[in-house]
Amino acid sequence: MPSRSSASLPPTQPPLDTRYQVETPEGIDLHLRPAGLVPRALAFAIDLAIRGLILILMFIVLGLLGQFGMGLGTILLFLVTWWYMVLFEVLNQGRSPGKQMLGLRVVHDDGTPIGWAASLTRNLLRFVDILPFGYTLGIISCLNHPAFKRLGDIAAGTLVVYRDAPLSKPQLAAAEPLPAPFPLSLDEQRAILGFAERGGQLSAARRAELAALLAEPLQVPAEQAEPRLNGIARGLLGNAP
Repeated sequence: MPSRSSASLPPTQPPLDTRYQVETPEGIDLHLRPAGLVPRALAFAIDLAIRGLILILMFIVLGLLGQFGMGLGTILLFLVTWWYMVLFEVLNQGRSPGKQMLGLRVVHDDGTPIGWAASLTRNLLRFVDILPFGYTLGIISCLNHPAFKRLGDIAAGTLVVYRDAPLSKPQLAAAEPLPAPFPLSLDEQRAILGFAERGGQLSAARRAELAALLAEPLQVPAEQAEPRLNGIARGLLGNAP
C-alpha cells in the first residue's frame, strides 16, 4: 500500500524540450534535435520540385523516342518517385537535396546512419501518410509525436534531426603570450580563456568591465587588464615564450 507522502505527490510531467537523448553502447549520451513539421515540409517541397523538374526534362527527351521512350519513361517515373529519396538518404548521410538545404538528415532512433531497409520502409509507407489526402495522417502523427515522427518514421525506427554544424575554433585577440603570475586553478584558467575567446563578441565597455574583475586577483592595473589577460590566455594554450 503506498505511503501517505508518496500518494500525495503530483504525477511526473515530461520535460518541455525537443531534445532527443540517445545512449550509445559505449555509454555516451547523444543529444539530437528532431526537426518539426515546418522544416520537414519545406525540405519535402524542395525535393518534390527537383523531382518534378527531372521528370519534365526526362519526358521531353524520351518523347523524341516515340512509344519506346514513353515505355522507358514509365519505368523511370517509378524509379524517380520511389527511389529518389532512398538513394540520397542512404548514400548521402541521410540527406536528400531538400534536407541538405534545410540542414536536416535522417538517422536511426539510436543516432546511427540510416540503412537500406529503414529508408525503404519509411519511404514506401508514404502512401499511408498521404491518406486520406494531402499527407493528413502524416501531419497528424508528426504534430502528436514528441519527436515529430510521421507513420513511416515510427514503422522504420527513424528520426529526422537537425545536422549540427561543426564547431569552429575560437579566435583569440592578438597579444604577446605571457605566463601567469602564479599557478592558476582550473576554474581561473577557464575564466581567462573564456574571456579571451568571447572578447570579439562583447562591446568595449563590457570587455573593460570583465577584464577589471578578472585582473583584480592577478594584481594587474585596470588599464592593462585586457591585453594582459589576452596574453595570459595565449600562454595557457601553450604559446608562452
